[in-house]
Amino acid sequence: MQTINRLEDLRNAVDALKIGGKTVAFVPTMGALHEGHLTLVREARARASHVVASIFVNPRQFGPNEDLDAYPRRLAADAALLEAEGVAVLWAPTVDQMYPHGYATNISVSGVSEVACGAARPGHFDGVATVVCKLFNQVRPDFALFGEKDWQQLAIIRRMARDLDLTQPHVSNIIGVETVREASGLALSSRNQYLTEREREQAAGLSAAMRRAISAIESGASVPQALGSLNADIIAAGFASVDYADLRDAATLEAIETFTGQSARLLVAARIGAARLIDNMGVGPK
Repeated sequence: MQTINRLEDLRNAVDALKIGGKTVAFVPTMGALHEGHLTLVREARARASHVVASIFVNPRQFGPNEDLDAYPRRLAADAALLEAEGVAVLWAPTVDQMYPHGYATNISVSGVSEVACGAARPGHFDGVATVVCKLFNQVRPDFALFGEKDWQQLAIIRRMARDLDLTQPHVSNIIGVETVREASGLALSSRNQYLTEREREQAAGLSAAMRRAISAIESGASVPQALGSLNADIIAAGFASVDYADLRDAATLEAIETFTGQSARLLVAARIGAARLIDNMGVGPK
């Protein structure tokens, strides 16, 4: 595996990978890799001739009171995991390489980025859209893979790709991969490391509460009633607070007040101990 931190070297390496009509799948990450990230790499290998992964802790998606400095950075260990999974190129740019002196451009995706986590983290998804667009232009992949755990992020990236007529990758080749969970049902996340052993046990109650709410909604319960019960169940499981628990259209993220069988997602963010955990599950047609 080549580890590259200069853009010119990256472009030369990707050109070499594509010789003979070979294809490239791209897995962007912020490092601190876990089994969820490695599942994306394995799916990428199944879809393309070569896999390029990136590790970049993007400062533009962290707010002033968020954990940029505390975010785990372990490039050597992460690189070893990626190499063991058969990644061809690791793109690990510096902040100066990604945002050189005088950088002045920002991408904002209206509507879909302004609800759920976007309402609680102003500017966060502008930072996500901007860095992902740059990464797409740098790597020029045929496919890009993202975890469905960050469903809002996936919806924003697809909207951006559609609106900007991106072709590398085309929006149809931006692939969502099902959330990887612990045996308890807890969604894998780099932020799970902030949980104590007791908090990790309690956090497993989040997915269980979500499944009960989905069963109620699909069985005809009113959405407000089901969401009210979900909020109460999350607090009863041991969470300190619920930032949001919403039923939203799977593509547009518009709020759904009455469920009529459309494709929807139940999105939740809740706080326990030092961690803010997010999760989502599909509701309606699978």
